[in-house]
Amino acid sequence: MEKEKLKEKYPIGTTVRLISMSDPQAPPKGTIGKITAIDDIGTIHMAWHNGSTLGLIEGVDKWEVVEDEKS
Repeated sequence: MEKEKLKEKYPIGTTVRLISMSDPQAPPKGTIGKITAIDDIGTIHMAWHNGSTLGLIEGVDKWEVVEDEKS
């Protein structure tokens, strides 16, 4: 997906909950984090609550937006 469309869909600061990630270093399922940036190749950079910064890739990883998370 184009960078600008990703930024519209997932604004910086959006809170998400991880469902699954295709990476052996992935945070545990259910980990909450905030989107910190979206780069030119479409990686969604994260600040996970467990300290990880591993980014998400739309179409590969799965997550859900958390509307009411206080963090």
